[in-house]
Amino acid sequence: MTRHFLTLLDLSADELRGLIRRAGELKASHRRGEINTTLRHKVLAMIFEKASTRTRVSFEAGMIQMGGAAMFLSPNDTQLGRGEPVEDTARVLSRMVDAVMIRTFDHAMVETFAAHSRVPVINGLTDRFHPCQLLADMLTYFEHRGDIRGRTVAWIGDGNNMCHSYINAARRFDFELRIACPEGYDPDPEILAAAGDRCRVVRDPMVAVGGVDLVVTDVWASMGQEAEQKARERAFAGYQVTPDLMAQAADDALFMHCLPAHRGEEVAAEVIDAPDSVVWDEAENRLHAQKALLEFLLA
Repeated sequence: MTRHFLTLLDLSADELRGLIRRAGELKASHRRGEINTTLRHKVLAMIFEKASTRTRVSFEAGMIQMGGAAMFLSPNDTQLGRGEPVEDTARVLSRMVDAVMIRTFDHAMVETFAAHSRVPVINGLTDRFHPCQLLADMLTYFEHRGDIRGRTVAWIGDGNNMCHSYINAARRFDFELRIACPEGYDPDPEILAAAGDRCRVVRDPMVAVGGVDLVVTDVWASMGQEAEQKARERAFAGYQVTPDLMAQAADDALFMHCLPAHRGEEVAAEVIDAPDSVVWDEAENRLHAQKALLEFLLA
């Protein structure tokens, strides 16, 4: 049966922990200069309807490092951009390549594509979920602090696709998640309710970060929300991650951000550049976590 990775919930808790372990092994192997040909002759098609730095580079480099190849497809390069149904593109592409990664706006698009694909489909980001980033985040936490099971995480900011994926991560990796967001910017109530008592909304960010092990944030206006920038700046004015906010967390708390970051908006420059910020390891770990995912789905 073809396996897809559209959300973290597509894999079991044991499978996700296995991916994290394997990602660590692949990272160590790469740093030793070892050659990996696990995905030799495998081809990944990468469909981008949203701009990208980390997603494109990490998937493309990952395939090359494991002996395979990746091709970049934008709407301008394919018939998708000229109105071909998603179903038809999926039927054709999946007869020619071994896996498809899609970075787009509407989550229903990747669901439709997967439903008509013969090969694994990976969600590289949608407006609803960003599961690949969570693989990198979990790998980073495990590297620096060990297993996240039983720990407490604070999400500060918009109840967006990253927040939704952190809710799913709390379910799969068994940690508590406190979500600090202003009214009107809550995560999807169904996604939140499905997590039960593992996740809760806390309006006051100072309360949310009290004693937590990990503090995470994201930009206030994501791609496609630029017109809302000023309104969002007003709504999130009290939700910047500052040194004072980080001081409320546990002494060994880490700070993460999926990047790109807007210093002086959602996070103070002193925080993102501080020793307890692991954003650069987090960014690099997109590469290694996704190699483990590709290997799991293809090899």
